[in-house]
Amino acid sequence: MITIAEWRERLESERCYDLISELFDRIERSKLNAFITLNKEEALRLAEEYDKGKLKGKLAGIPVAVKDCISTRGLRTTCGSKMLHNYIPPFDAHVVERLRQEGAIIIGKTNMDEFAMGTTTETSYFGVVRNPYDLERVAGGSSGGSGACLGGDESVLALGSDTGGSIRCPASFCGVVGLKPTYGLVSRYGLIPYANSLEQIGPMACCVEDCAKLLEVIAGKDPRDSTNAGVEFRFNPVDRKFKVGIIGEMGGNDDVMGKFEEVVNEIIKPNFEVVEVSMPSFKYALPAYYIIAMSEASSNLARYDGVRYGYALDKLDTWTKYFSKVRAEGFGEEVKRRIMLGTYALSAGYYGKYYLKALKVRTLVKRDFERALKDCDVLIAPTMPALPFKIGELADPLTMYKMDVNTVPINLAGVPALSIPIGFVKGLPVGMQIIGRYFEENTILSFALKIEREVKHEI
Repeated sequence: MITIAEWRERLESERCYDLISELFDRIERSKLNAFITLNKEEALRLAEEYDKGKLKGKLAGIPVAVKDCISTRGLRTTCGSKMLHNYIPPFDAHVVERLRQEGAIIIGKTNMDEFAMGTTTETSYFGVVRNPYDLERVAGGSSGGSGACLGGDESVLALGSDTGGSIRCPASFCGVVGLKPTYGLVSRYGLIPYANSLEQIGPMACCVEDCAKLLEVIAGKDPRDSTNAGVEFRFNPVDRKFKVGIIGEMGGNDDVMGKFEEVVNEIIKPNFEVVEVSMPSFKYALPAYYIIAMSEASSNLARYDGVRYGYALDKLDTWTKYFSKVRAEGFGEEVKRRIMLGTYALSAGYYGKYYLKALKVRTLVKRDFERALKDCDVLIAPTMPALPFKIGELADPLTMYKMDVNTVPINLAGVPALSIPIGFVKGLPVGMQIIGRYFEENTILSFALKIEREVKHEI
């Protein structure tokens, strides 16, 4: 995997144009299927500008991959769906504007679960993303392409989006670092929505320091997003003895827990104060999350009717027949399933039984986090409850939803959480999740930096 420092070291002796060309050659030969659309012409033009000393900024000359639900002016943005297979946005998302201002080179749009609905990137209209450590296994989702391209040396940095674990899951499965920021820290302007109250754009990288550098660029004020807190971020590592809470309700299978407990016993307990914390509301978090997420999705995706947005048919018919056919052909099975379930949960007679009850559970989850984080600096748990599974292995939707059990509570509460690699089991990466207080990404990243150094030393 390539870090910013390693890339810059190469830039001292090699042309940026040659390095970017080499990167595209690798992507075009790759079997990972991490990208949907490449930005080759513009990327090479910017590389030439860098070589001439004209490209400036914090990320000047650094290649960045962007998840395909984040708008990029003039560059196809599909959300991994047939519905938007030929959509070219007329504007940049806020985070893309920030990348361009800082001289980053956007190399392409990464593959993803359709409309960010999935845990494996198997629901993409453009095919499954493969794990860089085992091509027969999934890369995680929904930001699978962003995780895989980093793990496969196809980019230095990447952007993902996280509605219920969609950055942290592929970070764990692909052995990279991924952060779901505090809700409101990063502008959602230009993020094609799945579930507005849950999702955040976040940074992915090959090491903690690079993840922090990317967050510095994309976080901050944006008046176009009413949910934006207007808070800037600067990484200033703190060196102190953290108090760490281990969440009892978040676990995993023997493979995952064996590695997690090894790191806890050999690295965390000898160096930090450690306590066990309990989150009683977590038993209800998964169903509450899916009710809220699917309800918001049913509303957000109503706009894709073949007239205002999306896939269109050549032959016109009555409005109801045209609308139904467009959505039947344009959406995949998982998206249709979630739209129908969300519409049902919001329907008359069921709104109070499902959606309102889920919102009450959300409040309980938020209170559990606030209570635990009053006493602890950070909380830790396995990111995913299992190792990356084989492609096609989890065909049952309910089993797939259960894979998000450790990640969705974070989105319900809106707190920040980071996944870092802590080693390998059977040749596959395992991730640890680090959770912190609102807008205390600096604390999370500082703690993660310490763990990262110790884990690398142990390996």
